[in-house]
Amino acid sequence: MTMMFKILLLLLILSLGSSATIFAQIKNDPKKNDDEVLRIDTQLVDVPIVVNDKTGRPVLNLKQNNFVVYEDGTRQEISDFNATTAPFEVALLLDTSGSTRNDLVLIQRAAENFIASLRPGDKVSIIAFKTTDDGRKRFPVPEVVSGLTDNRASLKAALAKVGTSNGTPYYDSLLQVIQTVFRNKPADEFRGRRALVALTDGVDSTSLSGFDEAKEDIEAAGLVCFFIQVDTRDFFEESLLGDCTTAIRFSAAQIRRYYRSFGAKADIEKVTDFCQLGDFERLAISKRLYELAESEMGMLAKSSGGRIFPAVDLSEARNAFKSVAEEIGTKYSLGYYSSNEKRDGTYRKIRVELKGLPAGVKMRAREGYTAPTK
Repeated sequence: MTMMFKILLLLLILSLGSSATIFAQIKNDPKKNDDEVLRIDTQLVDVPIVVNDKTGRPVLNLKQNNFVVYEDGTRQEISDFNATTAPFEVALLLDTSGSTRNDLVLIQRAAENFIASLRPGDKVSIIAFKTTDDGRKRFPVPEVVSGLTDNRASLKAALAKVGTSNGTPYYDSLLQVIQTVFRNKPADEFRGRRALVALTDGVDSTSLSGFDEAKEDIEAAGLVCFFIQVDTRDFFEESLLGDCTTAIRFSAAQIRRYYRSFGAKADIEKVTDFCQLGDFERLAISKRLYELAESEMGMLAKSSGGRIFPAVDLSEARNAFKSVAEEIGTKYSLGYYSSNEKRDGTYRKIRVELKGLPAGVKMRAREGYTAPTK
């Protein structure tokens, strides 16, 4: 090996070593890695917003610089903004339990008009109840009648297939919305623009899951929640009284929920046999169950920036659906990466302020979220 060859070989080795060092420095650049990890591990918080003037009419054509968002009092940098023209994905939940059996056609027509009122590009999924049989007993379950689609003919055909059930698995259906309809992350055009629209009285009778579980999942998903609250209480209570063999009965889950509402330490006699309940006790349980339902719907609507639209009966549902469609069509949405990088599972409050708008303007927005955990 000549001296010149040895020198060239040594220079080549040194050159390769230097390149490897530079590559390693780039690869292990703390700033670069921190940016990438932060982007991947930090949750984008979506905040749907509706803005109305003092007369209640929607304020349109606002820009990103009209909004300022705070988390636990700390101002956040807005990373994503969508105007009212952006499309929505809507999970349409229809309570088709036994009490609505005679009004199923009204439900189908009201839902069809609602879908027709949405904008081109808005996608809808339909969830209803049905009765199934495991060979031993018949029981109600939620059913995703149609996945998300903007095909109006397909949705109309799906509505025609909706049936009724022998109970109300309301909480289970809320979980079905999260676990089935919205199980995948939204495309960019639908980020922060997903909604639950439920036609229901909110009184669950047969679910295996509970409200707290459903509430946690819905809030984590950032859904805007709209409820068309149908008043079924008079009908239910008329059928609740009298001979216990012919009356509509509370389910075991409803009776347990009633007693739990008083707290574990409450000194109250617990009766689990429906026939041992007098008319007074039956009405007291019914009143409490409807109060719980209204409170639960109110919590979901308020925290998400949605609304409750009362409907005296199903004949009024059509107008309520129209109001929901108008709300969806006037929603803004913004997103931010929280400056609080802790994954501690704590609840964080969101506050949105408006800039450059006249006095009297009113706004509703998502009020908070639970941070992810490790």
